[in-house]
Amino acid sequence: MDNSGKEKEAMQLMAEADKKVKASGSFLGGMFGSANKCLLKVGHYSAQLEQYPKAIEIYEQVAMSTMDNPLLKYNAKEYFFKASLCHFIVDELNAKLAIEKYEEMFPAFSDSRELKLLKAHEEQNSEAFTEAVKEFDSVSRLDQWLTTMLLRIKKTIQGDAGDLK
Repeated sequence: MDNSGKEKEAMQLMAEADKKVKASGSFLGGMFGSANKCLLKVGHYSAQLEQYPKAIEIYEQVAMSTMDNPLLKYNAKEYFFKASLCHFIVDELNAKLAIEKYEEMFPAFSDSRELKLLKAHEEQNSEAFTEAVKEFDSVSRLDQWLTTMLLRIKKTIQGDAGDLK
């Protein structure tokens, strides 16, 4: 699927997500219904299409709606991680500020492997970042989306255009 097809699908998903959120009517209906799944798909496509502000907004929204739910709270870490990745691609300073905010909002994020991977970027050393990615991948296999985002982040490290592995 080319970018125009993905963009069209993303726009349709955004419209569908908006309808579902409005139609849910209740807090629980919105949380446990398919609205979050739809929003996450929109966030996924938005990031792929380099519409990072939209992706960040969606991932933060879903993370905040799940972190207070005992059944879903551990998913918040993943959504804050994805929002952080999008932040790092756009602007490192804002990414650091966002991570501090996420740690305050959701303390479990502070001790996560995801945060350790993000902190490796701060060194601005492509070899150290690549090692951190390998370590992360050894525990949780990277999917295509994560690989793409991590490569985009790695390209922001000065003078690097290499591979992740």
